[in-house]
Amino acid sequence: MKIDQLKYIFNLFNHNASFKLCEEISSGHINDTYLIKTKTKPFYILQRINHEVFKDVPGLVSNKVKISNHLRKKLDFLTEKELQNRVLSFVITKNNTPFYLDSNGNYWNMMIYIGNSKTYETVNNKEIAYEGGKLFGEFLNLTSDFDANQLIDVIPKFHDISHRYSQFEDALKLASSSRLQKANEYIKFVESQKNEMLKLQRLKESGEIKLRVTHNDTKISNALFSKNNKGLCVIDTDTVMPGIVHYDFGDAIRTICNTAAEDEKNLDLVNFNLSYYEAYKKGFLEKAGDSLSPIELKYLPLGVKTMIFIMAIRFLTDFLNNDRYYKIKYIHHNLNRAKNQFKLLKSFSIEMDNLKVGSKNSFL
Repeated sequence: MKIDQLKYIFNLFNHNASFKLCEEISSGHINDTYLIKTKTKPFYILQRINHEVFKDVPGLVSNKVKISNHLRKKLDFLTEKELQNRVLSFVITKNNTPFYLDSNGNYWNMMIYIGNSKTYETVNNKEIAYEGGKLFGEFLNLTSDFDANQLIDVIPKFHDISHRYSQFEDALKLASSSRLQKANEYIKFVESQKNEMLKLQRLKESGEIKLRVTHNDTKISNALFSKNNKGLCVIDTDTVMPGIVHYDFGDAIRTICNTAAEDEKNLDLVNFNLSYYEAYKKGFLEKAGDSLSPIELKYLPLGVKTMIFIMAIRFLTDFLNNDRYYKIKYIHHNLNRAKNQFKLLKSFSIEMDNLKVGSKNSFL
């Protein structure tokens, strides 16, 4: 996008800064994000939210702002400068709205840039896993008293396993005989796991597990760290919506504890890193443990298994659908991704004997 256009949009927001230059931040896969450098600090993050992916952008922005405002109130003992490092601070437009809608139907929102910080794409030591666990655990703890019904479902049925099974079964009906044959072993496995994989959803629907605010994209790159590797702030809250704690805990572990890349073909390299699990869990429970019920704690390991399985079935479904959703680099890319996640699931299941399940104390 042209600099003049970005400068124009930037100046529609309520600030006293003078635009100097901008840099595109390319780490995201959905939105267009720009670092706006001004003549004086703070700098700003200007973001175009992809309305093709997110169908209710005003609702999405409302979710983000509500949660940030709630976090600021819970941390009001901090100074304003400290708050700006700990919580995303959104900037309203000069028309007093939390976003700007341009003539092309694009939605823009802006927040204050958190300087002297860094992110990690992958975890390479237990310290980062531990600090990441603390950050996401604190996020869940601080939002545990927020009424999740005030939030919209940004992506309906995102972690709904019944929905994923329905998509899988539809794909089976239309898949070519060649792809069915290549995936046969994994198709049988998916069908054999249905009862266990539906367990968390049933507990949620019955009300036995609390509906709460969840982040829903807890990969380590959405945790912001200080220069000395201490957790600062949870970022990228586009997917904040109602959910259960097992979604956030499980998906964080899924992404942190795989010893190989998500599409690694050599399955001998794919294993579950128990030491990273223990480090993340320790940090997570230090911050979130008091807000979790005994039944939530009991099923945290099942949350890990479920989130790995959801990713595996999504890759497998896309392979059966001739690769319509995920971008591929070669013909069996999605099948290899699915195999990778199924191997991770197997490795995690082997480690289950090392995981004490059933009470809060067993996690400490």
